[in-house]
Amino acid sequence: MQPVSLVIVAQDEERTIGRVIEAAKPLVCEIIVVDSGSSDRTIEIAEAAGARCMHQDWLGFARQKNFAIEQASCDWVLSLDADEILTPALVEEIKTLLESPELPAYDGYKLPRVLYIGDRAIAHGGFYPDAQLRLFKKAKGRFGLRLVHEAIKMDGPVKQLKHSMDHYAYRDIAAFEQAMDKYARLSAQEYFGRGPAYYQKKLNPLSASLHPSWTFFNRYVLRGGFLDGEDGLKLAEIYSGYVGKKISYLKELTEQQP
Repeated sequence: MQPVSLVIVAQDEERTIGRVIEAAKPLVCEIIVVDSGSSDRTIEIAEAAGARCMHQDWLGFARQKNFAIEQASCDWVLSLDADEILTPALVEEIKTLLESPELPAYDGYKLPRVLYIGDRAIAHGGFYPDAQLRLFKKAKGRFGLRLVHEAIKMDGPVKQLKHSMDHYAYRDIAAFEQAMDKYARLSAQEYFGRGPAYYQKKLNPLSASLHPSWTFFNRYVLRGGFLDGEDGLKLAEIYSGYVGKKISYLKELTEQQP
């Protein structure tokens, strides 16, 4: 089987990191956890599960993950968030892939993921399949240097796998809303940093007024968020608010200019 390095960045992830590592263990020959200052049992749990842990002060999402990738010794890397747990079906699919001569035909593989709010899976509203590039040739991929919603930039061809991983990102709806506010601020900073020619398009009055409403309609109605019941409604409302907040925070940044 093709040797693979598992890399994870973490801070205060004791709730899930043990399960993340244990699920991926059958696929990897080394486990690297880059911790940015956990105050809980994250490091203890990770080391007990066989990980090599190291400290790195927080560099930002993309740079922190790229630092972790650089520590890998294998030609192939499995880069997981500390709340992404591979399902048994996905493990078997990846294992078969790693044993296949067809593996090198692609430089990277996207893994679909199911979002969980607490212990409830969210299957609609644009939250699934949410495929993320997680398995790739180390020499071919790095995270693009964005402040938020970072993603692997890949030189070569990419394929999406069939089975999903479980994304235990938020304890409850309130945690999701809090995270969306944080991401809205970071997104606004990202837009602002690209200069007036870019962010003025985001501040177009018509787009700014209609985009949040369209987002709600798209996620709740067109993409089936209503099928997730009350959770689907709340998530569509929060995501619509997130879109509006990005615009609002961007306006604040432009108004603060001398």
